[in-house]
Amino acid sequence: MTTPIWMLLAFAAWTVLLLVSTIGAYRWGLILTGKAPINSFRADQVEGADWYRRSMRAHANCVENLPVFGAIVFALYASQLSGAAISYLSVAVLIARVAQSLVHVCFQQTQTVAAIRFTLFFAQIICFASLIVIIVRHATSTL
Repeated sequence: MTTPIWMLLAFAAWTVLLLVSTIGAYRWGLILTGKAPINSFRADQVEGADWYRRSMRAHANCVENLPVFGAIVFALYASQLSGAAISYLSVAVLIARVAQSLVHVCFQQTQTVAAIRFTLFFAQIICFASLIVIIVRHATSTL
């Protein structure tokens, strides 16, 4: 497997791990101790501890960005593109995503923390855009 495919798999694994270790643990703990019925967690209602709400948002961020990265990795695979720049950019996407999630979940959201979180998100966008440019340049050069 190529580095981008490994990073896509790791991104998916991180998304699941984040879900299970935060939202899942919180809900299962309440359900199993009898503090909340299994049907008490509504998607249309904000509830729970602050870190839990941040965890839900961090997980949603992962779910929102996973298909974008997946489409980019698919295009790389279909174009048979590889190389150091592609590998570095793919690794940077995963590092920035994990760091952004951790900053989101682990820290109270002050101006500074929000700025760090945004910087990590922006790093992912730069990596996505760079990978897209590489793909488009390759595709248009072979026409």
